[in-house]
Amino acid sequence: MRKQKPVKDSFVIMTELVLPNDTNTLNNLMGGRMMHLMDIAAAVSAQRHSNRIVVTASVDNVSFRDPIRLGNVVTLQSQVTRAFSSSMEVHIDVWAEDIPSGTKVKSNEAFYTFVAVDQSGRPIDVPEAVAETEEEIRLYDGALRRRQLRLVLGGRMKPQEATELKSLFDIN
Repeated sequence: MRKQKPVKDSFVIMTELVLPNDTNTLNNLMGGRMMHLMDIAAAVSAQRHSNRIVVTASVDNVSFRDPIRLGNVVTLQSQVTRAFSSSMEVHIDVWAEDIPSGTKVKSNEAFYTFVAVDQSGRPIDVPEAVAETEEEIRLYDGALRRRQLRLVLGGRMKPQEATELKSLFDIN
């Protein structure tokens, strides 16, 4: 039986101040810099869950809802949603805060997948993720469908083998 670990143990909060070097010519945080910060926060969550070295395997649909401006405080919150044999899905929320005006908005959200590896870079088993809260359970339940979609889109699974996806559409 695989070791089990609560997903709450992988929770990470990371805070950054948007400085001029982080912005584009419109004084908005550059998308690549945002993805870099998201990758770091998500990697720490995956490492906390697995107690291993982790590598980024995939990034799902990073949507940029609202620009993050020069001088904003960026808060990233990440947590493992589910673990498979050696891979882990991590959910990241990004908040932009304008401290002088007192406003805070959710600007980005994404799912990253990480694989735990040994010292030689070979995949290694990770503990099972245990979801406890209503939100953790909701994310855990959707993780298998998101995983199958990633595998189908990446050509690593045939669509007819994606049973969780097929069940969404009542396809036999």
